[in-house]
Amino acid sequence: MAKDIPTSRVERGAILGKLVAEQALRGASLTASALLDSEQERLARTEKALINAAEDLVAVLGSMKGLAMKAGQLLSTFDVLGAVGDRLSLKQRERFQDRLTALYDQSAPVGFERMRTVLDGDYGRPLAEVFAEFDETPLGAASIGQVYRARLHDGRAVAVKVQYPGIDIAIRADIKNLALIMRMMRGVAPALADHAILREISTHFAEEVDYRAEAENHAAMAEMFAGHPFIRIPDVVTDLCTARVLVTELVEGLRFAEITALPEAERDRVGEILLRFYMGTMIRERRFTGDPHPGNILLAPDGKVVFLDFGLFKRMDAAAVEFELDCVRRAAEYRGDDLRALLVDYGLLEQDSPATADMCLRLMHEVSGWLLTDAEIRIAPADAANSLLAIVDPRRGYFESLRREYAPAEHAIARRVEYGTHALLGKLHATGNWYRIGREWCYADGPATELGVLEHDWLNTRLADLL
Repeated sequence: MAKDIPTSRVERGAILGKLVAEQALRGASLTASALLDSEQERLARTEKALINAAEDLVAVLGSMKGLAMKAGQLLSTFDVLGAVGDRLSLKQRERFQDRLTALYDQSAPVGFERMRTVLDGDYGRPLAEVFAEFDETPLGAASIGQVYRARLHDGRAVAVKVQYPGIDIAIRADIKNLALIMRMMRGVAPALADHAILREISTHFAEEVDYRAEAENHAAMAEMFAGHPFIRIPDVVTDLCTARVLVTELVEGLRFAEITALPEAERDRVGEILLRFYMGTMIRERRFTGDPHPGNILLAPDGKVVFLDFGLFKRMDAAAVEFELDCVRRAAEYRGDDLRALLVDYGLLEQDSPATADMCLRLMHEVSGWLLTDAEIRIAPADAANSLLAIVDPRRGYFESLRREYAPAEHAIARRVEYGTHALLGKLHATGNWYRIGREWCYADGPATELGVLEHDWLNTRLADLL
């Protein structure tokens, strides 16, 4: 059971500083031992160090919650070791990732008596008047709050997300300590630590503290996907939602780790659904959740994929979406000069930028080649991290030319969704012709798959109902 969450900047900074120092000491010890160890001893020592590092990250960040824990969750999404640790075995990388996955829903919970102060404060009446039953054992402990199972007086089973006491103060402290968080990540995943994604998370994380905004976002998504053939968004119990409590329909299903153990055909199906939800919603609806990760996904008994958590929710205007589609079209058609001209016109490149047309085209294919290639592609766990490295690793040749270019916030979040979806597909080892599915949005092609036909028919029905 976790103690009270530390909230002061000094206290949280000291905890992070100690974690950074311990990681550095562990790394130095490994380097020194490598001079004397045999290859077998080196591998064994490295694996032990990785597991100890992962367990330290889970224990420390899981008890801190807030932005620090969110950074740890980001580490668990990408196979960062596969991208930067050429001498690490797949087994070693998988064990490291498995340990970090606990940060999604298995971190140390805060005791219910502390959490109950939030419920009592926001409802202003006895808990028994609000819920007929309330299970005090949390279903999961996340970065901002814990989720509990409860039952309403009308018999409905609900999930109740309760915010940690003082988490708003802790988040503000973490934002001030961002440099320390980046140092902590740099010891494990330089590509993520130096990437704009982490800065973007810190910029928007404070917005997620008000659950009333999340309730509105969640309700909008539930309405948007009502009656969908393979996507389900739980309903929101709006009259019980407050600034620090979010109540939604409780949906049972397989967690993401269980989905990854399913047969290949089922994993491929879920992978396509993830792409259609995360990427398709962004393009088709111009509003989307910016937080694709394993803890937000369930597979219901009826085969529908259930999506949870809409704290980070963004809207893009039509011009921004059309720019995204134009980039894809020009890159897929190998029109490098046109792609560079588009980037200049949109303001992402200066006319005299050292980034050439060929460089822009090659970067697009290194980062998003899985979406630009007309072929059946199986996504490997390290692929998403390699996409990140294409931008931040100076050895790739793009860093010096492109690192100073400005990207509007909505496109930074779009890239986060793309990378996150790519990483999820890698965890599933999913196979598909992702380009053909994307053509449905980029070129208004007909459905490319059976799921596409189902979605196409549903969209037509929804449109007819609106007319």
